[in-house]
Amino acid sequence: MTLELREVVSVEIPVPPDTVWSYLRDPALVRRWYGWDHDGLEAEIRRIFVDQAVEHSEGTGDETVRILSWPHHDRLTLRSSAHDRSRVSITRSSHQGMAAFDGVRDEVDEGWIAFLHQLQFALSIHPDQDRRTLSVFGLAAGARTDRLLDRAGLRGIHGVPVGGHVQARRPDGTLLGGTLIYRAPLQFGLRLHGITESFLVVMETPAAIAPPEGTVDAILSTYGLDDATLAEVQRRWSGWWQQSVPHSGSARVS
Repeated sequence: MTLELREVVSVEIPVPPDTVWSYLRDPALVRRWYGWDHDGLEAEIRRIFVDQAVEHSEGTGDETVRILSWPHHDRLTLRSSAHDRSRVSITRSSHQGMAAFDGVRDEVDEGWIAFLHQLQFALSIHPDQDRRTLSVFGLAAGARTDRLLDRAGLRGIHGVPVGGHVQARRPDGTLLGGTLIYRAPLQFGLRLHGITESFLVVMETPAAIAPPEGTVDAILSTYGLDDATLAEVQRRWSGWWQQSVPHSGSARVS
């Protein structure tokens, strides 16, 4: 029986493959793009990228394709692209025949989509800089007539084309401007133009999985901020989501 694989996400990064590879193999560099800040992040990175990952390569003419693979057939492929650029792709096994898959949302798929775009942003916009993140998880998405993203000032985001400009007004009256970098069925990524160039990923879990209305998670990746500036960004970040959803006491904002 032939194993069926599907491409989950693919990004092009304007740096040579050797640089990208270092960001996949050095835990200190993985931290600049993978996941979000939490107490167990270093252990998680070591488990996934050191203990579990198997690296190998395949030759295709003059090009060497570098690969990381994990149990259950997850596979990251790094190859060179035109003009010293790199292409990074994630493939995973097909959902066909997997009774446990609910057909609505695959958490690992959604993670890889977000994290590869965070890798692309880190290397494209903030090379050689460490990252600090702010995050919020489990916000109630709201009824269809009163959705969270509308209350958070992101009304109409789904009508903006990739590469288009987004402007939002937060509940405290401040404006937020950015560029839509990517959109997937259950998430999108914004390059924010503010105190510094930062990257916002917003992910939605449908009501079928998180009844009754679904939930929203968000990760903000920041680079090059001193402690005082980060504290101001965090104040605005916390106020943005807490004022948008004042009664979501079960949500976690950090």
